[in-house]
Amino acid sequence: MATDATTVRREGVIAVHSLDHFVFSVPDLDTAARFYDDFGLEVKRRDDRLHLHTLGHSHRWGTVLRGGGAKRLQYLAFGAFAEDMAALEKRMSELGIRKADPHPQAETSGLWFRDPEGVLVHVLVAPKVSPATKSAPSVAAAVAVGTGAAPARSKAPKVRPRRLSHALMFTSDVTRSRNFYADALGLRLSDHAGDGIAFMHGAHASDHHMVAFAKSDGPGLHHSSWDVGSLDEVGLGMEQMTAKGHAYGWGVGRHVIGSNYFYYARDPWGSFAEYSFDIDFVPADVDWGVQDCPPEDSFYLWGPPAPDYFIQNHETAARRAA
Repeated sequence: MATDATTVRREGVIAVHSLDHFVFSVPDLDTAARFYDDFGLEVKRRDDRLHLHTLGHSHRWGTVLRGGGAKRLQYLAFGAFAEDMAALEKRMSELGIRKADPHPQAETSGLWFRDPEGVLVHVLVAPKVSPATKSAPSVAAAVAVGTGAAPARSKAPKVRPRRLSHALMFTSDVTRSRNFYADALGLRLSDHAGDGIAFMHGAHASDHHMVAFAKSDGPGLHHSSWDVGSLDEVGLGMEQMTAKGHAYGWGVGRHVIGSNYFYYARDPWGSFAEYSFDIDFVPADVDWGVQDCPPEDSFYLWGPPAPDYFIQNHETAARRAA
């Protein structure tokens, strides 16, 4: 599970410590509530929005707002230590980053600004919810000698993600986006594949990536990724979603960059929610060895070929059609 490990930090480094939450809008909250409930999250409805929680965890990892038209990424929120906020604000000023108005449906405290793609970003004082150590596998129940380990299909438990791992956004310029988030927020490059995709981790200990950027014709949310406790849960998650009628997705497989096992379930608006297990971890006192991976050798280690719809940016397509 994620921890409130506020003492875990890289000495002498000013940087955000967590991807606190993400916010996007859809035209139909009932449909979104069904999708994320089927996925295994705790969905809490508050008037014109849905708050996304993991079972037994009070933290709000995401919010879905009601909006007209197509799905749209509204903003990303990053958590920072209170003692770093003044330095982060000064850094943004020195970089010429102009303050932006807060999102009209969000709290106004903290720092608000827009990235080069126009995506609204919020930096706020918050507990550290990125992991302090590599997430441990779930403990499997002991099986008596002479009995089968797998449950009956009808008795398989519902998969319940443990925490948000990361979010991947589309961008028209991967290099520009990764440089901006490094300069402004102190995120660090983990690995990349040329200028097609880049993965960034937190300086104060995090998964291999808390955010990533993929080349497209503009901004958008590609997927949110959720940590589960075993490879079996990744596969059970796939079965869970297909049984509920969410037929489109990708996996089960294993990534090269990040090393995690995955299954991506496509939501009704063309983006994805990922079950992720055993992603690489970067401690606060380790300098990750950045690799520039050949695209043909970096996407996935094994698994089915990715479907064509996996790389479509439906947000820019909807804006062009409007």
